[in-house]
Amino acid sequence: MMAFRSALSTKALGQTFLRSATVRCKATATDPATNPLAAGISFEISDEQREYQEVARKFAREEIIPKAPEYDKSGEYPMDIIKKAWEIGLMNTHIPEDCGGPGLGILDACIVTEELAYGCTGVQTAIEANSLGQMPVIIAGSAEQKKKYLGRMTEAPLMCAYGVTEPGAGSDVAGLKTKAVKKGDEYVINGNKMWITNGGHANWYFVLARTDPDPKTSTGKAFTGFIVDRDTPGLTPGRKEWNMGQRASDTRGITFEDVVVPKENVLGSEGMGFKIAMGAFDKTRPPVAAGAVGLAQRALDEATKYSMERKTMGRYICEHQAVAFILADMAIGIEASRLLTYRSSWMIDQGQRNTYFASIAKAYAADVANKAATDAVQVFGGNGFNSEYPVEKLMRDAKIYQIYEGTAQIQRHIIARELLTKAKEMM
Repeated sequence: MMAFRSALSTKALGQTFLRSATVRCKATATDPATNPLAAGISFEISDEQREYQEVARKFAREEIIPKAPEYDKSGEYPMDIIKKAWEIGLMNTHIPEDCGGPGLGILDACIVTEELAYGCTGVQTAIEANSLGQMPVIIAGSAEQKKKYLGRMTEAPLMCAYGVTEPGAGSDVAGLKTKAVKKGDEYVINGNKMWITNGGHANWYFVLARTDPDPKTSTGKAFTGFIVDRDTPGLTPGRKEWNMGQRASDTRGITFEDVVVPKENVLGSEGMGFKIAMGAFDKTRPPVAAGAVGLAQRALDEATKYSMERKTMGRYICEHQAVAFILADMAIGIEASRLLTYRSSWMIDQGQRNTYFASIAKAYAADVANKAATDAVQVFGGNGFNSEYPVEKLMRDAKIYQIYEGTAQIQRHIIARELLTKAKEMM
């Protein structure tokens, strides 16, 4: 393990570690004698998960944090960091072993994601967006599709993207205008996507398009999911959007003009697209929540450190109750967010439906991240409002957590729906 930690540039060693750790984890998962988690409730992560955590933590502090401010200023895509993350196995953790990946669980991914987000959520979002793009293929892809599109991600540091949102339709998926018309053994796609993470660097895209023109057809049957290669004629990424925060992440619009896709690239079957696209969120929302936890933890650590160095009225500001209580409230929110994130990811790893807890974790962690970042700026005072200090960036980066992968309001809609459905069943 020490060799692995000191050789962060060696892909083979990193992949070997992750795969062997996965095998050990699977072998002991149900044995109470070797795994205390199998005996009942436990708040301990496994030895293997702690190793993932330590590797990701070291990577974030040595590779991400020193470069994050410059990427934030330039908006350049952090391909050098991404390549290093790929080399040591910190990317594509969901890809199954039979496709060349480590086949890790969602909880494993959350542990890694929190550490990467601590370094920079823009870099972390670029890395995690690969998982979102891959998830529909993992869920519904044929053996051939998985080998072809997931397999290539383990052979080279490639990116992919999840193409659902449009200029006039985000949370309202039923309002999507992109259409796919079947012509023989092919489909012709026309339309526009917007706010597509990794849009300008993707090797391939998951694209949701309407295949049933009848407006009365239910959302659950009207859309189809496609895998679309980047070099397909008629597919054109737009300009990089200059966003408030997470500027290392690449966000663009994508235009589809008579893009021809073979029927072999349909995911599942025609009409299954909406269910596949939404099903991916149960697996990807916990890592998004983990990213928010990582940002909030960074905010707390920066605020705590500053409060122990800055003096007012002859005392360190952490000794003033007003500041101490701010730090305490930040800690409360972070600890609760982390537990909710672990709960929601653990459930999906156990094969349980986690829609309710995934939305709770995502909504709560996003709110906590925004409050923690704002509170950190407050602790820094005037310095916190200045871009020379790290918390100003954290505050800008935090906002998107209440927007992407389902807004804070959509999460509450899902939570209320699940809650009321349960209540009715009990009546």
